[in-house]
Amino acid sequence: MFMLMRLLYILPLFHLIHSFPSKQPLCHDDESSALLQFKKSFIINKSASSDPDAYPKVRSWRLEGENSDCCSWDGVDCDEDTGHVIGLDLSSSYLYGSINSNSTLFRLVHLRSLNLAYNHFNYSQIPSQLGNLSRLTYLNLSYTFFSGQIPFEVSKLSQLSSLDLCCNFDLSSGKYFLQFKQTLYLHDSGMHGQFPPGIFKLPNLRVLDVKYNQDLTGSWPDFQYLSSRLEEIDLGSTGFTGELPISMGNFGSLIALSIWGCNFSGSIPSSIGNLTNLIYLELSINTLVGNIPSSIGNLIQLAFLGLYDNQLSGPISFGLTNLTQLVVFDLGGNHLTGPIPFGLMNLTKLNVLCLWKNKFEGQFPISIFKQTNLYLLDISANYLSGTLFICNMTSLHILYVSDNYFSGSLLPCLHNILELRMISLRGNKFQGLLPRSLSNSTMLEAIDVSNNQFNDTFPSWLGNLPNLKLLLLRSNKFYGQILESLETNYQFPNLRIIDLSYNSFIGRLPLKSFRNWNTLKLDNESHLSYIQAEISSSAGTYHMYYEYDYTMQLRNKGLDIAYDKVQEFFRAIDMSSNRFVGEIPSYIGDLKRLRMLNLSNNILTGHIPPSIGNLTMLESLDLSQNRLSGEIPSQLTQLTFLEWFNVSHNQLAGSIPHGKQFDTFENKSFMGNLGLCGNPLSKKCWVSDSSVPLPSTSKQIQDSAVSPFEFGWKIVLVGYGFGLIFGVIIGNIVATKKLDWLMKTFGIWQRTQRNNVTIS
Repeated sequence: MFMLMRLLYILPLFHLIHSFPSKQPLCHDDESSALLQFKKSFIINKSASSDPDAYPKVRSWRLEGENSDCCSWDGVDCDEDTGHVIGLDLSSSYLYGSINSNSTLFRLVHLRSLNLAYNHFNYSQIPSQLGNLSRLTYLNLSYTFFSGQIPFEVSKLSQLSSLDLCCNFDLSSGKYFLQFKQTLYLHDSGMHGQFPPGIFKLPNLRVLDVKYNQDLTGSWPDFQYLSSRLEEIDLGSTGFTGELPISMGNFGSLIALSIWGCNFSGSIPSSIGNLTNLIYLELSINTLVGNIPSSIGNLIQLAFLGLYDNQLSGPISFGLTNLTQLVVFDLGGNHLTGPIPFGLMNLTKLNVLCLWKNKFEGQFPISIFKQTNLYLLDISANYLSGTLFICNMTSLHILYVSDNYFSGSLLPCLHNILELRMISLRGNKFQGLLPRSLSNSTMLEAIDVSNNQFNDTFPSWLGNLPNLKLLLLRSNKFYGQILESLETNYQFPNLRIIDLSYNSFIGRLPLKSFRNWNTLKLDNESHLSYIQAEISSSAGTYHMYYEYDYTMQLRNKGLDIAYDKVQEFFRAIDMSSNRFVGEIPSYIGDLKRLRMLNLSNNILTGHIPPSIGNLTMLESLDLSQNRLSGEIPSQLTQLTFLEWFNVSHNQLAGSIPHGKQFDTFENKSFMGNLGLCGNPLSKKCWVSDSSVPLPSTSKQIQDSAVSPFEFGWKIVLVGYGFGLIFGVIIGNIVATKKLDWLMKTFGIWQRTQRNNVTIS
């Protein structure tokens, strides 16, 4: 869906292979000395490499003992005839520092291969002296924290066939790349400016990769006559714009074309069907319009087809059902219409089928449910109907059919789908019982059956699933009492979010099952990570990696919110709109990592537990529409992250606490509690306070709009000065008599102040 993120890893087509003979001449002394001085110019720092397999290769370099020959040193390769150093691979060696213009590296003039990837060169510039290493055919400076301009002298390396400058800091582009012959890897290197279109014409260039350079602009070149030998083009996530010309069909050698995340517009030219060698085609996240050309059906070798998040319309062309080698087929997030072709059943190699958020209608073909290789099926947010028959989909990891018109009961055969990690049936018309066979899917992390017509008791048998994080049962016909985990041995050991709202559950609140949340601390809780499934698909040397984010809809902070991603540390309980009774247990304060709690619209009684003040991470608390009584505990002012608070329509009394977040809540948070007083309510609280001036006459007091209930309690407070019994008697009298009678009889003056008294 639109929450889907994908990364493409294309294995290089060209590899420099060095042979290591069993016996070769000794290393030249001047080159040994140059290598040792180069080693001394750096600090060995483990933070200099992000490669988990990194180690300091230069640490073994020394002139003493058996390792005195530099040709035997780690990362050094020598010519077997001359003994000259021709290869230097110091990738992932924890090197930290800069390469200066007088570095002894440039004495190694016989170098053919130089790999310094995954080190930290402290944002220094790429030294122009690299141009002196005229024999270089392979240069890899990826992930090295170079910055600034790519030196012009690099263009002098006429024998260079492979250059990788990936993932450095703000490297600027230049037209001198026209010199390069075979592979050009410049992805994620901070390039900017206009990309030279002539690079597409280089007669020997095979691989062009400039993805993840958002400030690099350009357009697809309109070359009417071209004999390009390009086999891989990746412009993904760059600033390329414009329409795709008909002449793009002239790139007949292309095996992989990826232009996702750009600003390409217009229609997909039918000439794309001429690229019959394509294995990988990714045009997603652009603004392409019109029909999907039927000529794509000519690409019979195609394994990956991504067209998601465009504005394509019309039906799925029947020609696409000829793509029997497809492993990934993603058309989500468009305006496609009509029925889903039955011919998709012929795509038996499919791992991923995504048709989400379109306008498909009619019966979903049952034959597609027989696909045994599918890992991911997402057909959500359409107008599809029918019944689910997924029993044969034994490889399924993710099933997303939400927001359609599916109906009927689920077959009790899910025990065959042991790899299932997420199932979302939200927003359909499913009925009957939840299949007990779901308890066999021990990999399950998320279950969402919200907004259906399931008629069942609480699925406590899911409590043994060790990885279950989301359980969403909102708006169904679930009923009955929920037994606590301590009684049933169902612990829900990894649960993060549970939504039972809008059902018919009864009995006391089932909160004991979640007391382990206090001890369930995530290692990455301080980092921004999300609950997601990882799926990968391969075809030959091409690999597609999916990070599929779980989604949900939850009522939080008074709003129905659609979450495209769910953070790992987010913990929420929604048991609102049921028929739970009794008191809120005091051990609710044990759920210290809770972020959201909604118990509204039940039949809860008793006081609000002061222990809720222990939930210091709480952001939203809704206890409205119950029968809670007593005061609002002052301990709740300790909830400094609380953004939403609602206790309206209960039977609460006393003064509203103040300070910190409580000073930000509006009148609607407290309305419908006749006994509450103080800001933000207009009803004042009465209190004895010598700092407030006395009213000049009894008429001023009588003019205060005070209810008999409120005034009676204030006199009880004054009664503490005379003795408790006397105060209570006065309070009872004043609740039914006029204020002037009290003043004449006892001569007691009463002063008023707002917002700072809690009557106990």
